[in-house]
Amino acid sequence: MNQKIARFFEEEQPATPCLVVDLNVVAENYAAMRAALPDSDIFYAVKANPAQEVLKLLVSLGSNFDVASPAEIDEVLAAGAKPSRISYGNTIKKQRDIAYAYAKGVRLYAFDSEAELRKIAEAAPGSRVFCRILTDGAGAEWPLSKKFGCAPAMARDLLARAPRMGLKPYGISFHVGSQQTDPDQYDKALTTAAKIFRELADRGIDLDMVNLGGGFPTKYLRDVPAMSIYGGKIIDAVRQRFGNRIPRTIIEPGRGMVGNAGVIRSEVVLISRKSANDNKRWVYLDVGKFGGLAETMNEAIKYPITSERGGEQGPVILAGPTCDSEDVLYEKTDYQLPLALEIGDQLSIHSAGAYTMTYASTNFNGFAPMKAYYIK
Repeated sequence: MNQKIARFFEEEQPATPCLVVDLNVVAENYAAMRAALPDSDIFYAVKANPAQEVLKLLVSLGSNFDVASPAEIDEVLAAGAKPSRISYGNTIKKQRDIAYAYAKGVRLYAFDSEAELRKIAEAAPGSRVFCRILTDGAGAEWPLSKKFGCAPAMARDLLARAPRMGLKPYGISFHVGSQQTDPDQYDKALTTAAKIFRELADRGIDLDMVNLGGGFPTKYLRDVPAMSIYGGKIIDAVRQRFGNRIPRTIIEPGRGMVGNAGVIRSEVVLISRKSANDNKRWVYLDVGKFGGLAETMNEAIKYPITSERGGEQGPVILAGPTCDSEDVLYEKTDYQLPLALEIGDQLSIHSAGAYTMTYASTNFNGFAPMKAYYIK
């Protein structure tokens, strides 16, 4: 937590649970990505945090935007972006939603199946399309394999059909998995993409773009490579795999753009033990999986959690406040909190700027979604 966020908590004393995001950190992250990959276009993944404050800042910095729904299109346009700066990157779209995007001026669409390509052809004629290919998600703490993407041979054949359907075959996309801690994973996917480029060139179809997706991590409990390392690895891989015919490259950062900019403040609702000789305390917070911490599912994302109390620490199981038994955040991971911790104390959940507010919308059990504050 930086001094600015700490000062906000001290001076404003906001009700918990709440999220505070430092917009200057978002701007710093954007600058770091721009420096690491100066020849790549940034398409911010709106789903990570769609707050108007974040979107307006990124518009002013020159960002493009990756959207997944008509609502996100409207949010980006409301922030001042032009339709030409929007990519409809969701491969699962209703045809009427494609038509809506087309009417708003969006002309760049993702697909990974023949049926989706047909929908785009009917609802968004003349648009540029790119096909998402499968990756295995190795090295990622939040893998995105299986549900999205198709086999490379299918991607090649579908892109070859696109001109006959009135569409412009534009490129290949992939996603190496969210919170990707192995920068070399991009080279594996780029090798496959380059092969598709060559095969289609042999058929007289020249692709122009590779969308490298997101995956750029934020620091949680473990250190992660710097953005400059990812940039260097990606630049080297693009040059090696594509030679003198370097395509346009796109990145879609989400977590890496806003993750480390936010801190959640939560109140301890209950501290209990399950038996008289139980040495592990159960600590129940006023925020859980259904209030914004969905990425603790299977303990995949491990947020740093701190208390202002000092002294000796002991092991805890952390859980949310709802009546659902799945609302347990960390049971296997070794979290330690002060033995002096009391009901009513507040804890800070760090690096929580991404994928928290977008999950904090269920109102489950009547617990209202947490409020968010965006500060400069």
